[in-house]
Amino acid sequence: MRGFPKTSGSRGIHVYVRVKPEHGFEEVRRAALALAREVERRMPGRATSRWWKEEREGVFIDYNQNARDRTVASAYSVRAVPDARVSCPLEWAEVPEVDPGELRLDTVPARLAERGDPSADIDERPASLEPLLELAARDEREGLGDAPWPPHFRKQKGEPPRVQPSRARAAKR
Repeated sequence: MRGFPKTSGSRGIHVYVRVKPEHGFEEVRRAALALAREVERRMPGRATSRWWKEEREGVFIDYNQNARDRTVASAYSVRAVPDARVSCPLEWAEVPEVDPGELRLDTVPARLAERGDPSADIDERPASLEPLLELAARDEREGLGDAPWPPHFRKQKGEPPRVQPSRARAAKR
């Protein structure tokens, strides 16, 4: 799988991966959760798939961005903020040092003309979700069930409690 990073137009970085249109929403979410957990395993302390902020350490890999109702900032979309920041595709080498405040409506057109579009060939490499679905199946066999869904979704089968761990502990006292 090849990931294409871009700024969100705010503080985050999104990584787009074009996938073959072979699976439905729930399988895509399962694959995203498996990917987040695998990154967390490979980068302990630097990346996390933990939904609750109080449990996070490092960069949060937000598997729930694959929720049915989520919209994404498309490449080169201008955000509704006073400085007119632009959600902007990046080269991987730019990610550690990027300043999203420098990617604005008045600066991105020249950047695009000078450098080209780092995500131009995203559609040429659609990936299969099968390796991630195999990871998801392994996680499930090893007892790692589902993770919390966004609060406005109905409770899902196998989903853990939707209560902050500190609040759950306080309620038991």
